[in-house]
Amino acid sequence: MTQAGVNTQSEIARLREELAMRDQLVQQLSQELFRLVKGNQDFMPAPELSAQHQQEMQSLREQLRKQEQQVAFYQEQIETQSEETYQLRQTTQELTDRTRMLEQVVQELPRVYKEKFAERMSAVKDRVAKIQQENRQLQAELQSTSYRLAVRSRRGSDHLDLPTFPSEMLGTNSMASFAKTHKP
Repeated sequence: MTQAGVNTQSEIARLREELAMRDQLVQQLSQELFRLVKGNQDFMPAPELSAQHQQEMQSLREQLRKQEQQVAFYQEQIETQSEETYQLRQTTQELTDRTRMLEQVVQELPRVYKEKFAERMSAVKDRVAKIQQENRQLQAELQSTSYRLAVRSRRGSDHLDLPTFPSEMLGTNSMASFAKTHKP
């Protein structure tokens, strides 16, 4: 509770005590007057005394009315502060819930990123494996070609080392048949 709330509570308690004390004094005065009037029928208060009592009663009623207004004012302030406190508690609860949710999301982020990264890396790894396979094939072909060139250069012959194809692929119009028919 805030300092203003504590001050308001203490002021209300003090005002209630004063009000109770004044009510008690009015009650005692009323009883005493009733006792005096009842006990002595011939007793009639002096007009000055009666006017003074009426004036005091009027003053006490006015003070009582002011005290009641103050009590009503303070009660209204307390109700307003209670409503504000309730709204602040609601806001605090909502923010606390939201904070917990965000903390949970933040805690899950590394796992989610790791899964997404693994998914993306899987495609990259597959592509790298294919490229490496192609690279090995090209290396093998390069070595084979280098070997053939080395063998050919050792032979020293002028003829080209052309690849041979099966005759069924070439048919009747093969290079060999062309060479035989067109000899100089």
